[in-house]
Amino acid sequence: METLQTTLAHWYETHQRTLPWRSDPSPYHVWLSEVILQQTRVNQGLDYFNRFTERWPSLPDLAQATEEEVLKMWQGLGYYSRARNLLHCARQVAENHGGEFPHDYQQLTKLKGIGNYTAAAIASIAFGLPHAVVDGNVYRVLARIYDIDTPINKREGIELFAQLADELLDKKHPGLHNQAMMEFGALHCTPQHPDCPGCPIQNLCLAFAHGTVEQRPQKEHKLKIRTRYFNYLLFSLPENQVILHKREGNDIWKNLYDFPCIESDQPMNTEAVLNAATFKTLCAGNDFVIRSMSPPFTHKLTHQTIIATFTEIKIQGFLPPIQTKDILLASEKELDTYPVPKLIENYLKHHCQLQTGN
Repeated sequence: METLQTTLAHWYETHQRTLPWRSDPSPYHVWLSEVILQQTRVNQGLDYFNRFTERWPSLPDLAQATEEEVLKMWQGLGYYSRARNLLHCARQVAENHGGEFPHDYQQLTKLKGIGNYTAAAIASIAFGLPHAVVDGNVYRVLARIYDIDTPINKREGIELFAQLADELLDKKHPGLHNQAMMEFGALHCTPQHPDCPGCPIQNLCLAFAHGTVEQRPQKEHKLKIRTRYFNYLLFSLPENQVILHKREGNDIWKNLYDFPCIESDQPMNTEAVLNAATFKTLCAGNDFVIRSMSPPFTHKLTHQTIIATFTEIKIQGFLPPIQTKDILLASEKELDTYPVPKLIENYLKHHCQLQTGN
């Protein structure tokens, strides 16, 4: 075990990437980086980390932000509940802990959006406390070292890998050890085509000895993908205004903005869109011209696939003021100030390219 710990530590000292949350591993930086990188590659997440810390240099600064500001800064990362939890957690720490993360693993897990993994990362890297981190990279490294075929997404697998990670943890240097394990999985013991011939722990790897490296780790696949059809209505109004829709409730993209939408269980043609109650209500009996209907835009999420079309409608009359809390008028020039899902961002870029002829 000590040989494995030492070997990984030496490998890490030589091969680690230079990253800002490593050069300054403050609790705020560690927490922010871990939240951003939960579902994001480092090369993409680094830009977001730098933008967040430039805008909000400290946790108390972030705690003063509005949700809309945070969502806008987060735009493009997806999994927007993480952004909402980020702000909620910052406010918790500011209000209940004097703006400083508690130096206690159990207290950390009580904060919004901080589970066992993130709490262990903060505790070990920022505070030097002996708590093992288990993320996707660590699962893969452990599964190969010990040649474990227990699925990592079953309760017995989660418990087994947590136990192994804790047993393997270098209690004297937990932060260094955890970062070495994660970095080794990210750069060397990769999901596809790991560098087994050049692996410094090849002689300790049971999966290499048994020829099962490509089969580790095991995971049960029970994911069912739902397909949804979003038929967006882009109303172009006098004075260069558009109608925006703020998404609420517990559906995807909560508190982000898109356009009024008719959801259907199959594709809709232009005639079906024009006969829909949503269209008639928003059109308010005014004369209109259908400018275009876009080809389908496909947007894949973890549990669902969105197939969206965009019907552009020019309203030629006067539209009464809109009073509902989730429907609002906005200037076309101000669209880029609203936090929107990646699907809407992609459409707007495509729309602008068509208009400029690029």
